[in-house]
Amino acid sequence: MLSSFFNLKELGTNVKTETLAGTTTFLTMVYIVVVNPIILHSAGVPFDTVFMATIISTVIGTLWMALFANYPIAIAPGMGLNAYFASIVSGGHTHISYQTAFGAVFVAGIIFLILSLTPFRKKLIESIPANLKHGITAGIGLFIAFIGMRQTGIITANKATLVGLGDLHSPSVLLALAGLAATLIFMALNVNGALFFGMIVTGIIAYFTGQLKFKGFVAVPKLPDHFFIFGNPATAFSDVVHYGLYSVVFSFLLVTIFDTTGTMVGVAEKAGLMKGNVMPRARQALLADSVATTVGAAFGTSPTSAFIESSSGVASGGRSGLTSVVVAILFMIAAFFSPLVSAISGLSAITAPTLIIVGSLMLGALGKVNWEDFDEAFPTFLIILTMPLTSSIATGIALGFISYPLLKIVRGKWREVPILVYVFAVLFFYQLTFLPH
Repeated sequence: MLSSFFNLKELGTNVKTETLAGTTTFLTMVYIVVVNPIILHSAGVPFDTVFMATIISTVIGTLWMALFANYPIAIAPGMGLNAYFASIVSGGHTHISYQTAFGAVFVAGIIFLILSLTPFRKKLIESIPANLKHGITAGIGLFIAFIGMRQTGIITANKATLVGLGDLHSPSVLLALAGLAATLIFMALNVNGALFFGMIVTGIIAYFTGQLKFKGFVAVPKLPDHFFIFGNPATAFSDVVHYGLYSVVFSFLLVTIFDTTGTMVGVAEKAGLMKGNVMPRARQALLADSVATTVGAAFGTSPTSAFIESSSGVASGGRSGLTSVVVAILFMIAAFFSPLVSAISGLSAITAPTLIIVGSLMLGALGKVNWEDFDEAFPTFLIILTMPLTSSIATGIALGFISYPLLKIVRGKWREVPILVYVFAVLFFYQLTFLPH
């Protein structure tokens, strides 16, 4: 039954592979249930509120992706967007309460949902030039690898050069390198689920070296007291008008659209699910994060996005929505094991090797880029370079979208540029120049 519902045979996969892939994706992204509450708690949001809102929005978005779009892509509150949310509440805008800020996210989510019901976002995916798509995939790969190295201390901040090599004798770095070596051996031997088993080995090493410690395993989840943390939908819209939060809504909307769209395209291309320049079932897939963003804002978390860590599941063989179902189920279970999840996700060296290897695999997209035409190559290069350096998928995409039409115009090829690329080049220029990011 599962095989026919998710078209496993047609996609060249099976239940065992999908289960391993879903588990791998879950382990590489489960840190969000700890990191997201920590970031939003700095803005005054109760930790338990964000913890449950994070899980609820993740489960709803990921299940939608699984059941209606049949993609191995997980949805969860996005990193970067949560930091932007915290900056708004902490004094970056008008000293508004976190409830009011969640109302602004809800409004952005509603607009996002309406756009996803129209052909707009599907046409957007199809209008992105092929070379920019390849650049997005490769840029995400570098971003993922950079995150893995940075989280474990392999790469650290350096006053002279901004980044530099970390302390190779530190326990975290040694554990990450040991885990990387073990995972690479599994990969070289073509072991199915190599990334997952690599994390298991790393976890065992961490436990016996005293780096992984558990303070309890099970805790009863605390359900939200209110469905609408900001009052009600009418209050959310009126607060946007009263406080003049138009730029906040616009920023959330624009960044979320391209963060998610870019990630979906990159992961789908890596999984071989793109049909030329078209993403099948694009509307159903794009509805997943807009629904999750709206519901998440109601319960108390920042906007959701397709998670770049989904590519780790794809690298483990995930090709269908069954991978996403497994992710959603594990997040449901995680709600009851917050102490255990906190211990594992708090030790980034366990998941870092997977992120580094997945990043390397995604760089295969560089071979598809047309490097001979400068007006095609440079915008692609700009995307690849700036995603890891700015720690923002959306910023990389923005610079690519701005530079692409400019170079085409200069070379007299302006007719080759889709109208939507011109539109978003202007919007991105405005957002980068005049709005907080």
